[in-house]
This record gives sequence, C-alpha cells and structure tokens, in this order.
Amino acid sequence: MTSLRPLAIAAGPDAVAAIPVLRRALDGEFAVLPYAASSPPPPTPDGAVPDDGTALVVGTSGSTGSPKLAMLPATALSASAAATHDRLGGPGAWLLAMPAHHIAGVQVLLRCVAAGTEPGFVDLSDGFTADAFTRAATTFATTTAEAGDGAGAAARRYTALVPTQLGRLLADESATAALAGFDAVLVGGAASPPALLARAREAGVRAVTTYGMSETCGGCVYDGEPLTGTTVRADPEGRLLLGGPTLATGYLGRPDLTDAAFVTDDAGTRRFRTDDVGHRDERGRWHIDGRLDDLITTGGLKVAPRLVEEALTALPWIAEAVVVGTPDDQWGQVVSAAIVPAPDAPGPGSAAPTVTSLREQLRGILPPHALPRRLLVLTTIPVRGPGKPDRVAVADRFAADA
Repeated sequence: MTSLRPLAIAAGPDAVAAIPVLRRALDGEFAVLPYAASSPPPPTPDGAVPDDGTALVVGTSGSTGSPKLAMLPATALSASAAATHDRLGGPGAWLLAMPAHHIAGVQVLLRCVAAGTEPGFVDLSDGFTADAFTRAATTFATTTAEAGDGAGAAARRYTALVPTQLGRLLADESATAALAGFDAVLVGGAASPPALLARAREAGVRAVTTYGMSETCGGCVYDGEPLTGTTVRADPEGRLLLGGPTLATGYLGRPDLTDAAFVTDDAGTRRFRTDDVGHRDERGRWHIDGRLDDLITTGGLKVAPRLVEEALTALPWIAEAVVVGTPDDQWGQVVSAAIVPAPDAPGPGSAAPTVTSLREQLRGILPPHALPRRLLVLTTIPVRGPGKPDRVAVADRFAADA
C-alpha cells in the first residue's frame, strides 16, 4: 500500500509551497490529498491507497450524490500535462488564478512541474478580481520574459479560468488586454456561453474550451477535439464514455463505485462512464448537451438546459443564466431560468424583465416547449467547487419563491 498524505494548499502565492510535495508524490514517495488550507483535512476511508502508482487523490465535484475521491496515477498526470502542452503549442509557464486544491488548479502547478517552469499566482485574498488578475499577469509577463530566450518553454504563457472569471475579466479593459497577452487561456469547469467566447476572441484572447473531470485528470477534450490519446464515444442514449491514458484507477475506498463508473468495452478499451450526454457535429467535434440528471421533461418532451442557457446568454442584456426543471402540476416540470443581467447592457425594455417578455424574445430561437415558464433575476449565480453553477441551490431558490 502507498501512504496517503493530506496536503493543505493555500490560495494565491502561498500555493508555491505545495510544489516540492507534489514533485515527491510524482516520484512515488507517497500519494497526496490536496485540500484548502483554510479548511480542515477531509475525511478519508483509510490512510493508504493501493500500490498502483497513485500520486494524487482528488475530490470530485459531487454533482450527484456525495463527492468521491479519484485516484490519479503519476503516469496519468504526466500524460495529461504532455497532451495539454502538445495541443497548445509547447510547454510553458502557467498563471494560477483559482484555488489549487481542485483538479483544475492543481493541474496548473503540475504542468509547471512537467515543463520545468515557475508558476505565477493571482492574489485571491479578497476573492477573484480583475485588478488582482491584471497585477499578477503583468508581473508574470515580466518574469517569464526574463526567464525565457524567446524560443524556450518559459517564453510561452498560459492560464486557466472558469467562465465566470472570464466574464469578469472581459468587463475590464486592462484585464482584457492582459488576457490577450497569453498564448492560450483554458476555460472550463462549467459550460462556456458561445457569446462569451465570441467576446473573448474578438478581443484577441485565445480562449480554449475544455471538457473533463477529476476522473480524467481534468480537461481531456479541448475545443471539442480529444487530446492525444483520449477517445470519446457516445452510447445509444447519448452518454459519453471517455478512454485514454489520463483515466483514474478508481475511487479510494469505493470499489463498488469504481466498478460502476470504469468499464471495459467490447474492444477491450477501459472507459469512464460520465453522467454527461453529448453529440458530434458535422466537423466531428464533440458538444456537451448537459448532464443526464439535468435534462428537463416538460409535457413529455425533453429539454437540455444548456441549449436554453446558450440562447439566454446570447441576448445582449443577460450576462449569466442557469436553467433547471421545477415541479409543475400540469407539465410535470417546467423550464425555469435564473438570470444575471449584464451590467450597463440594454434591457428588454424600460420595465423589469418578465417571463412573458423573455419568452417573446426567445420565440423562434427555441422550440415552444423549451421556452422558460418561470424566471428569477439574481445578482449572482450560486456556485460550487471551482465555479460550477449550483443547480440544486438555484432550484431551491425557485422553491422558496413559489
């Protein structure tokens, strides 16, 4: 068995102290379980993990049921870093702009370890702000320029964000200019509205969408195309199954969940059964339609919340949107939209937005059964983990408002 060492990782620049411990874990001395330094160590099923090369044990986001602990081998983490750098154009230095105890954050540190570069850090002591990002990005640009020779690894600069962070930065002129100086900006952790991505690219920001989870060492599909070694297939109901060298070995202390989630197909390929549904477009790129358990059945018809959210955020006066199904005596469920108005954006009229006015704007864009029947206007969308919308909390807000 391999010993399991809890690893407290601070937010912001103090996260640098975790790097030597991560190196030792990659070398096989022990496995680490990262957690936020501001929180107590998480409970674990036992103090050891199977002796199978596991270097990192990381919590899943807990989208359904209780969070699980995915066991990630050093080989999988190395394969993930190599495939990421290969897709983006070469190794580089990374600016950490999110807490490092989630898979997306710790991967920023691990990619720097793999590339032999020094990470930069955004000060998160007052939360994530455009000013803090701009200051960190400016310093980071200077230090990486001094470390690089114009052709080496350190000459390339990357960062990773969740969509909410990207939206905040694009609303600030200085932060947008700083973003445009990166060779690539990974955007993941939640669905990225097409309108947001279009704004980024119009501003000269190379935004690269990512899809993945803790069980795949984070993102393994970039801009709809699997990374080198990753394979994607959909079963008859549209559920996505992922294969490749970045898969976890299973869940710590839960062989039952491991057997249910990690399967071997008829061709002998080991795959992770996601809870997501998706499809390929005519160019062969994968699109994530949403989670199986998020699909809304209204009047006997299925509605994918993500498609409604994309239509909502395409309206110029809506910055963010989360769509959930809420109970209804007549329809079984109805499409219910929580929105955050865009700052200084034109509204749907002089009056406050109503579900009637919203339906009229979306008519012809969405099929009639997908038009929202309930509306909440919020100042912020509740989130969990690294920035995923908390759909349970949104549904609870609708229940409280009923």
